[in-house]
Amino acid sequence: MPDRPSGREPFLLTPVQARQLYAYNFRVFDRFVRRVHRLPLRAARRAREIGHQSLFKTLVHILNVQEVWLAFIAQLPDSELDKHIADPARHPDNWRDFNAYHRRVRAAIEAYLARLTPRELARPVKAWWMPGDYTVSDAILQTTIEEAHHLGEIIGALWQDDIPSPPMTWIELQRPPARRR
Repeated sequence: MPDRPSGREPFLLTPVQARQLYAYNFRVFDRFVRRVHRLPLRAARRAREIGHQSLFKTLVHILNVQEVWLAFIAQLPDSELDKHIADPARHPDNWRDFNAYHRRVRAAIEAYLARLTPRELARPVKAWWMPGDYTVSDAILQTTIEEAHHLGEIIGALWQDDIPSPPMTWIELQRPPARRR
């Protein structure tokens, strides 16, 4: 892969690692969706000077990134990419449409993750807006790490309003749920 920095070998996840990472990602994302959804709509949609302005739009952006990389770039021919990116359903402006979009993205990614193989994770993929050479494994890491960055923006915005963020640590979410007495 000629565009990789000198000496950098691709970091390839295993299929099990990719699925575990995304299972964690889904759980964290769902917790943030529930936290933001419990806010008054005006608070969820208020411009806050974060990357995508509102908490709601930041959640939509996270879904857009996951979908474009794992449902489109990793699975569709380049000739279909623009048509799918232009879909107006990718830009919901209310919770009902958000939930429908969220279900659509989740289903596409879960189906894709279920059939991952080591060969698929090593397969080169290309996004026209990002220079360089990268793999499906890189795309999975890109989407999960970018989600973490955007959730950090949401955490900061929630703190400004004295609203705690939901629990999200890897270790905590890997633990089995506590048994009720």
